[in-house]
Amino acid sequence: MQNAITGWKKTAKTILNTVKIDVAQRAATGKKIPHLAAILVGNNGASQTYVNSKVKACNEIGFISTLIEYEEEVSEMKLLDKIQELNEDMSVDGILVQLPLPAHISEKKVIEAIAVSKDVDGFHPENIGRMIMGEAEAFIPATPYGIMLLLEHNNIATKGKHAVVLGRSNIVGRPMSILLSNNTNPGNCTVTVCHSRTENLNEICSQADIIVAAIGQPEFLKAEMVKEGAVVVDVGITRLEDASKNRATG
Repeated sequence: MQNAITGWKKTAKTILNTVKIDVAQRAATGKKIPHLAAILVGNNGASQTYVNSKVKACNEIGFISTLIEYEEEVSEMKLLDKIQELNEDMSVDGILVQLPLPAHISEKKVIEAIAVSKDVDGFHPENIGRMIMGEAEAFIPATPYGIMLLLEHNNIATKGKHAVVLGRSNIVGRPMSILLSNNTNPGNCTVTVCHSRTENLNEICSQADIIVAAIGQPEFLKAEMVKEGAVVVDVGITRLEDASKNRATG
């Protein structure tokens, strides 16, 4: 039987309540309330879910949030102009552009256009470099950072453990491997990064003490790939058709 971290909602609620108290204290002393600007391009269902959850979280804790939505066909130049406008807007503290973007827009250009000091997603090359160096002021990609907090709040031992990260994306897999291997607590893991083309994947996973599944394929990780007592963190969110809704009735 594998260990399951079942208290993730409770952990998230605890963290949000802490931030909410801090925001209220800032407001009471006349300090500036953080303002997040989020940009959503197109109608990707998963992206809409992510952005809506971020806006909802801002509302719950007292942040100011601005959601900017564009049609799929928006030009790259128009998007870059808006980012520059937000960079120069002193009322905005953080900027995030929800990925993925339509094929005609360069994600690299968009990421690098965001001011490093407002890159709350932590995707800018400078912030990635700071994360690799273990600098405290680095913005860290939200999902990997959230996983680290989840491990910490659930008192999961990581020092010296073998962690397998399934997935090598710049958004989750790669930063996750860095954070788990850093000389921190949680951290200090021996990390193996795997992907769909990794040979002997079952054998590698079966040796892991911690598995972070972020490969983007539903049901990729099977029960027989996980050893007794291992901790599994499932990162993915995939929309699947409900087969039961397609059955004939009557």
